[in-house]
Amino acid sequence: MPKQKTHSGAKKRFKVTGSGKIMKQQSGMRHNLEVKSSRRTRRLNTDETIAPADMKNVKKLLGR
Repeated sequence: MPKQKTHSGAKKRFKVTGSGKIMKQQSGMRHNLEVKSSRRTRRLNTDETIAPADMKNVKKLLGR
């Protein structure tokens, strides 16, 4: 049985913490930043954990 390959798109978008949580970049930081407030862009610039509903699919893509 061959090994399962990690999904190339998923490994670029998610990172796994030491405790096993999966972090992702928040959306909304690509363009039109001059319209958004500084407070909003600072908040969006931090990583967040993925939703529990997506956990199973993302772990499968990452081969975990």
